[in-house]
Amino acid sequence: MKQKTLLATAITAALMLQVWTVSAQDAPAAQPAAAGQAKQLDTVTVTGSRIRSADLETAQPVFTMDRQAIQATGLTNVDDILARMPSAGTPDITPQDTLSSGADVGGRYVNIRNLGSQRTLVLVNGRRWSSSLSGRTDLSTIPVSIIDRIDILKDGASSIYGSDAIGGVVNIITRERFDGAEANVYYGQNGKGDGQQKNADFTWGHNTDKSALIVGASYQDTKPMWNSDRDLTRYANGPRHPNDGLGLGPWGNVTDPVSGDSYVINHGSTDTGNIANYHLYDPNSAADKYATQQDMTFRSGSKLKNLFVQERYNLTDNIMLRGTGSYTVRDTSSQLAGYPFQTAAGRGDGLFIDPNNAYNPFPGNETEFLRRTVEQPRVTYSKAKLAHIDIGAEGYFTFLNHDWSWDATYNYSKTKISQVTTGNIYLPNAEKALGATTTVDGQVVCANAADRAAGCLPWNILAGPGGTSPAVWNYVGAVGTSHQTSQTDDISLNTTGGLFDLPGGTVNIAGGVEHRREKGSFRPDANDSAGLTTNLASAPTTGGYTVNEAYLELDVPLLRDLPGARELGINVASRYSHYSNFGSTTNNKYNFRWKPFDDLLVRGTYAEGFRAPTIDDLYSGTGESFETFIDPCDTKFGASATNAGVAGLCASSGVPANYRQVDQAGQQIVSAGGGQSPTPFLSGSNAKLQPEKSITRTAGLVFSPHYVDGLDLTLDYYKIYVKNIISPVFANDILNFCYVQNDPSFCGRFTRDSSGAINSLNESLSNLGTLKTEGYDFGIHYRLPETSIGTFRIASDSTYLSKYELASGPGATPKNEAGFMSGMTGEEGLYRVRSNLQVDWSYRQFGASWTMRYFSGLKDRCYSNIAGAPVECNMPDYTNPSLGGFGVSQKGSVTFNDVQVHYAAPWKGIFTVGVNNVFNKKGPFYYNVTAAGSGSPPYNPSFDIDRYFYVSYNQKF
Repeated sequence: MKQKTLLATAITAALMLQVWTVSAQDAPAAQPAAAGQAKQLDTVTVTGSRIRSADLETAQPVFTMDRQAIQATGLTNVDDILARMPSAGTPDITPQDTLSSGADVGGRYVNIRNLGSQRTLVLVNGRRWSSSLSGRTDLSTIPVSIIDRIDILKDGASSIYGSDAIGGVVNIITRERFDGAEANVYYGQNGKGDGQQKNADFTWGHNTDKSALIVGASYQDTKPMWNSDRDLTRYANGPRHPNDGLGLGPWGNVTDPVSGDSYVINHGSTDTGNIANYHLYDPNSAADKYATQQDMTFRSGSKLKNLFVQERYNLTDNIMLRGTGSYTVRDTSSQLAGYPFQTAAGRGDGLFIDPNNAYNPFPGNETEFLRRTVEQPRVTYSKAKLAHIDIGAEGYFTFLNHDWSWDATYNYSKTKISQVTTGNIYLPNAEKALGATTTVDGQVVCANAADRAAGCLPWNILAGPGGTSPAVWNYVGAVGTSHQTSQTDDISLNTTGGLFDLPGGTVNIAGGVEHRREKGSFRPDANDSAGLTTNLASAPTTGGYTVNEAYLELDVPLLRDLPGARELGINVASRYSHYSNFGSTTNNKYNFRWKPFDDLLVRGTYAEGFRAPTIDDLYSGTGESFETFIDPCDTKFGASATNAGVAGLCASSGVPANYRQVDQAGQQIVSAGGGQSPTPFLSGSNAKLQPEKSITRTAGLVFSPHYVDGLDLTLDYYKIYVKNIISPVFANDILNFCYVQNDPSFCGRFTRDSSGAINSLNESLSNLGTLKTEGYDFGIHYRLPETSIGTFRIASDSTYLSKYELASGPGATPKNEAGFMSGMTGEEGLYRVRSNLQVDWSYRQFGASWTMRYFSGLKDRCYSNIAGAPVECNMPDYTNPSLGGFGVSQKGSVTFNDVQVHYAAPWKGIFTVGVNNVFNKKGPFYYNVTAAGSGSPPYNPSFDIDRYFYVSYNQKF
């Protein structure tokens, strides 16, 4: 009832004021009004509040990186810059995730508090930027050259901005006024000579009394990095275990239809029809296996092109018009090893070498085969085009004897993504090419004349590398093309100003309404969707929703300039959101600020938040993935090995005694990490999904002692609880719910074949699970007094993670994964401590900075050899709540050091030279990265892979 009353007050106030409003995040800095200039208030807005204030110290933890700090990183991608923040986790999708699929692959994302990129809201000038069907915002579409500063609100803000602001808010503020021209060029590369990056941008601006125009263009070319170029990345399980984790080989394994023995053709032989040219396959030998890692990109390459235009025009003394336009094209490519093509696995189910095929070593029999098509690696090319336009007006007026501001904006974003994938197999043609053959004019040809007329060529699939001609590859190969479109139309109206005065100051209010429509579609390749290729199948997606919102924010300064209360104030906000798909939700936020004396600010927040289901969540078609999982019925590593109740349930469901789970290569699993499914599991949407809900609590101190000028100390505690998490119910959870928790409602999500192996499983989305995380942020910022040798500045920011507790569903035992390499949750490293320390020095035209980036150690799963015995397990008796089973391997911390120097030339040019990871430090290997099924080597993507050198030049005109 109180929530509705508060909301009604907000709407009534907005209507009475009869103003159109939108976020004033990008209001110009205060300055005296002059003839022909619009009036500007001596106040600004900060990220996390709509109320303009002259006091930038807020009750919320906002971290700001200005243009100078951004340039000091030596980085040219927004996601890389944000990933340096201690409070940022590894995004759900990175350029290193070779096995990831979907239209989001190739984009760059941010993940605050390890809550996922879908729970981090990205704004540009206080307004939503384009997001994909899955709700992710691609930061690569925002060029660094147009950025003035980045505000990061490490707090819940759904009451201010609406959906997705659970983990925090990233607000990118673009350059507002620029007079003249500026050009930048940049070149960087790794110490190994790869990963080259070339950047160039040009910005021109012109200011008059009436207008401010900025035009910018930028280009970036980043070359790919290959796993094969380093021992660090060349092997699936790292250089310590080069012969482990090898995949299916390219030499043509076949199964004797009588004995069941597996044979491999002698390497180099192409006479596949004679079994005498084969030898028995030895699963314990690396000779007949293949290091698939060497054929993959470690980091995908990309090209970015952007045009940006911004205009601000003073229509009258009190009204200003503004508009922004941006167009970005991103091209990316990544490569995956050739497909593991085999009978009765994945897309090879039902395929055999025909009994009458000339290349069959067992004539007269349907012969099972295994073959990795290394000659045809799977390459995915993505092209993303983003068009963004926002137009609006803002102004100022006097009401109730106080200054007020308003603004109104129409915000339009549209993203089109097309993907082309090569290297897969077109199954109908493969079946014909493996079918019966005959001889015509001394040549082996397809026996069916109609197939021959349609282009059929016999495939000697067992001949190994080089044994298949380009003509045959063209016949059996598949090229898949998919398209995704997403569009946002957003109209926002806001106002803010003073109501009346109290002894503590002016009571300020902000209110507004917003109407937003999200729509989109995904059209997969028709052959892929029909299951006619070896590519992952998915069904089309189409849908959309509308949302109408209204909010009210009230700031009340209670006390000021009193003993024990130099300042005391409270801020209350409430936002009502009505979605066309699930209904309405109201989210409130309460915070306070208190200065017991001038040097100390005490602040705290209680915030309710939500994340609405995305178009993908609601309307996507069924997709496929080859999941890595552990079957509880496995009698060696599964729960049935130690739990009689689980063993009984497995037996009663028809699982044979002594059942052993096999991986994608048909081999028995060798550790409690499980293995990758040989058959694709299904995932899909759920139109009845409800929003995720969250509660965020923060409490903090800001200490700025007057006796040490330039010193600021901050300490903040946060606690976040998220429930009704929207996620697929992963294979591990489904099987555990069914067998370990004995919940029969999950047992219908999968089936088994006669051998006991799981041959189908449905991971469709549900509102299941909870997440609790808490910790501390600590910052020290000190600008030392100027000395005869220059000016020094010290900045240190650290995060301590005390809890990251996941429960996968009702009745599931919560697991605190803080301090673990937690590939199971998609987070590549939940560090207890992350810390940055930066020292800057400037003297006349010279400057330099040194930065240290610290990552605490993590607990990783024990590494087991091919026989299943742990060989890297320094804590074998540790109960492993996160990774399952017993034993962990504690890995040490790592610190990376960066240095940069710059020189300002007299002709307005600035030369910059830098080296990231000066000492070429390498982090430890984490084998749970591989268990996550990301396709990455066992090296954490948060870590530097190499020493990185860069040079840049800036010229102002």
